Amino acid sequence: MKEWRVMSSELRVDGALLFDVSMRTQIEVTGRDRVKFLHSFCTNDIKKLQPGQGCEAFVTNVNGKVLGHIFVFAERDSLWLESVHSAAMELLPHFEKYVITEDVNFTDRSAEFFECLLVGEPSTALLERLGLSVTTLARNEHLAHGSVLLPARSVRRVDWFGSPTWLISIPIDQEDKAIQTLTYAGAKVLSVGDFSETFHSLRIAAGFPLYGRDITEDNLAQEAGRTSQAISFTKGCYLGQEPIARIDAMGHVNRQLCRLELSSETFLADDTYVFDKPPPDAKVIGTITSAARDRLLGADRFLAMAYLRSSFAKPGSQVFVDGHGASVL
Repeated sequence: MKEWRVMSSELRVDGALLFDVSMRTQIEVTGRDRVKFLHSFCTNDIKKLQPGQGCEAFVTNVNGKVLGHIFVFAERDSLWLESVHSAAMELLPHFEKYVITEDVNFTDRSAEFFECLLVGEPSTALLERLGLSVTTLARNEHLAHGSVLLPARSVRRVDWFGSPTWLISIPIDQEDKAIQTLTYAGAKVLSVGDFSETFHSLRIAAGFPLYGRDITEDNLAQEAGRTSQAISFTKGCYLGQEPIARIDAMGHVNRQLCRLELSSETFLADDTYVFDKPPPDAKVIGTITSAARDRLLGADRFLAMAYLRSSFAKPGSQVFVDGHGASVL
């Protein structure tokens, strides 16, 4: 992954921003049983996907704990799974141990493609100018091709950050040409995507979690705050379905991932405790998983994602971090 030039530290998000996310995982799934097999091992309805469509899902174990947070994109002869860096190390052995006689193959294609994220309201028009008919695409819909000007393997609308967000996969030998094309078209290049303050600020503001940081194998699927996007309760049986259905019947989990706005920058460390009141009578009610300065509005405020007891995980609730007040968004 290349180090790209960083724009001004005072950058306001008023254009199309381009992040290098090429460390993320891309897995191709082929074989005539691919749809049926994957449908049986994740939380969303894979069987409903038509070529050009996609969905968000969790891969869970028998106890309903999350082994992976994935995005599935259907093409005519394959499914493509997209996830965080090194996800293949966990997911491929998990899937392959259940393959008996099924015709299904998993191939890690991560090293073959450069991946970038184009973010912001102007991004749709920018891609149209490059010859890509993307205006009518809904979230998780995609094109399995690029254009004469932009040599992409796929262009996927994911909207992770609220505003139009495009995940663009490019053959590795076309990386330089593609980045040059995008920047000439008006995209503003930022530094290494997954580690930049702006990237984390935008995703936290939108409530978008990262597996391995905000979600781990210790979490039940419904704790991650992505139930409406990533879990189908009508799709039928899959590994982990019983505990997930039981939680749905109960109506709640004991803790929930949510967003916080903080009044102090002194907390800026992951795993910081969240309390119900100021000291000395404070009780721990949660833990921060991610934090960043808010660069969306250019304001001197700080945002975080944290697991809180469900009774506190409601918009407007007041909690405390490092002795300072914080609000649940």
